Amino acid sequence: MIKSRLPLAALAIAALSAIAPATAYAEGLGGEINYGRADGHWGTEIGAGYALDMAGFSLTPGGGVYLRDGDTKLYGRVEAAYHIPLSATIGAGVRFSGDNTRPYATLAMPIIPKLRAKANVGPKYYAVGLTLGY
Repeated sequence: MIKSRLPLAALAIAALSAIAPATAYAEGLGGEINYGRADGHWGTEIGAGYALDMAGFSLTPGGGVYLRDGDTKLYGRVEAAYHIPLSATIGAGVRFSGDNTRPYATLAMPIIPKLRAKANVGPKYYAVGLTLGY
């Protein structure tokens, strides 16, 4: 089972590595890596999205792969957020994975330009990680 999922995980990591340099310069494009609990398991989320910005607000659809217990699952998400200039980004989102739909609150704090620490918290879903771009 693990061997059959390994190529998909390697592909996801390669895709994130390939877009990482572009996310630092492309307006709206971003990638993230999180560690958290979703679908009843601890694991790592590797994803990407595109933020549509409107006067301090953003709508960011995205998706990625969730690596957990030697298994791999795809997920999608949509986040709506408000950016406080030179400070935090706060918002809400919905994560879709298999049969599970989880609403959550999100908070991101800048570390350096285009790199933020991020936390997502919701019913039966929580994660912390880094976001590059957007």
